[in-house]
Amino acid sequence: MSPKKKLLIVDDEIFFRDVLRDALEERYDVIEGENGDDAVSLAIEHQPDLIILDVLMPGNDGIEACRILKEKPATRKIPVVLFTSLSRKEDVVRGLKAGADDYITKPMCLPEIIARVDAHLRTKDYYAELEHRDLLLLLELSENISAIRNPMTILRLIVEKMSAIIDVARCSIVSIDNKGDIFVKASNDMEENEEIKLELYKYPEIRKSLESKQPVIINNIKDDPLMDSVRQYLEGLEYNSIVVIPVIKKESIIGSFLLRTASPLEGGITERIYKVCQLVANISANALENAMLFDSMKTAQEYFEEMSIRDGLTKLYNHRHFYTRLEEEFSRAERYSQPLSLIFFDIDDFKRINDTYGHSQGDEVLKQIGILIRKLARESDIAARYGGEEFAVILPNTSSAGALDLASRLRTTIREHKFTGMNEDHVTVSVGVSTFVDENMASFDRLVHLADAAMYKAKRQGKDHVLPA
Repeated sequence: MSPKKKLLIVDDEIFFRDVLRDALEERYDVIEGENGDDAVSLAIEHQPDLIILDVLMPGNDGIEACRILKEKPATRKIPVVLFTSLSRKEDVVRGLKAGADDYITKPMCLPEIIARVDAHLRTKDYYAELEHRDLLLLLELSENISAIRNPMTILRLIVEKMSAIIDVARCSIVSIDNKGDIFVKASNDMEENEEIKLELYKYPEIRKSLESKQPVIINNIKDDPLMDSVRQYLEGLEYNSIVVIPVIKKESIIGSFLLRTASPLEGGITERIYKVCQLVANISANALENAMLFDSMKTAQEYFEEMSIRDGLTKLYNHRHFYTRLEEEFSRAERYSQPLSLIFFDIDDFKRINDTYGHSQGDEVLKQIGILIRKLARESDIAARYGGEEFAVILPNTSSAGALDLASRLRTTIREHKFTGMNEDHVTVSVGVSTFVDENMASFDRLVHLADAAMYKAKRQGKDHVLPA
């Protein structure tokens, strides 16, 4: 067995190092440092195969450490990946000028970090089992889709090329939207503009890949325990094995995509098929990111304007945009004598979640609550992350009864939701509701004050409550 490759992680935050070490130490030898001086001395001593540096550190920061590493003959060829906040774009530019080979942005997305590390440390041996036609496919696909600016064209090209070179019964790209619904966006057996919604309970392999953000391989659908719950749907299928590969690249931009390949081969998913799928998923991620940015935001200004009003973690509107929209809706309600309601809620005992499971799990809870809100809210409702663990939903033309109904459904849905990584622990929220009707208040600030006060009253009464103002 060949020795493990060495990975040097340098960050002054122990929590960050612990999370990365736990995720990577099974495959790599992990060396740790806590400042820029450590980065240089440990790199010279251990000669790691890859270095991950946080930009913000005491003493020499990550960018200065990178510059020094790239100047020294003993370390200049070691790839360096910088870890920095998305809001500090100037750090990315400075880091790349200092010689960094790549960068990863906060908040931390472990699957993306793992995929990026794996890609940097992939050796020539990884490609040994690929056939000549596989390498030609990868080259052709990379060249073709790099110039395409239509995401759907990219997806169709991927499934077309894959099904032509690998013995598959079906090759498809599956997507999850911001409400958590699953769709087949492209498949080798679908019409060009067709789209199919899937019932997720019938696809346990997709569900598992979505939850773990890891590849899932089913070598025999007839006897794999994962398929037990859907055994009745497997009769008469033309395939015996399935591989599902997450397409991971800045999920906040491209969303969640999975490459699903079903093969009739009796021997199951071969190493060759798995590697081709994995490499195609990596190529697709880069192209989709570029295409979706181009397609959804026609100019850089539009893109940054949209990002500036969204909370980076939950994708709901941020605090500032919440107040902009609330003022607009309050003026409209006054002008047309319509009711306007506001829901405020706060996660109960959120500090305990962070203390028990770590801040990355706390972030995951916030993200999943964002998804649940989007599922329950109407198109006309305006959902926002008010700050920290507080959320708000503006309900135009909605009475107090309608707002209390939605508030109760939100509370129940969150309490009954099984949050990934929380074992059997449940999350509860305290909710306050206020309503403007018949000119009962003079300003939108009063609407906020009343909802906020009702929320804190719900907390004082034992939490996991909904109370009207």
